[in-house]
Amino acid sequence: MSYSFPKTEKLCGKTRIETLYREGKKFVVWPLRITYAPCTDKNQILVWAAKANFKHAVDRNLLKRRLREAYRNNREVLQCDDKNWQIAINYIADTKLPYEKISHAMRKALHTIDTKEWT
Repeated sequence: MSYSFPKTEKLCGKTRIETLYREGKKFVVWPLRITYAPCTDKNQILVWAAKANFKHAVDRNLLKRRLREAYRNNREVLQCDDKNWQIAINYIADTKLPYEKISHAMRKALHTIDTKEWT
């Protein structure tokens, strides 16, 4: 299994992102808020940390790096069957948590998405 994070796995485009937030389902696994919807392409993700919670770009970038790393290391949970998802991962805590807690929350969130049925 490759641990790279290619461009094809990044959710881009204003209309795709708007559609995800408009039609997607949401849930929270602290410190993450997950919005997800099915898609026909590969699994794609969008990560962000709010500027309202972290004023310094250095802190936001650190958290986004940790989120992407946690996704890369745990994405095999989603690659079990032929479902594909668009996923927005929002960091909602107001403090910087260590990577281990973020990774645990990411694994839990991806497992929750994998077990849910889209209706």
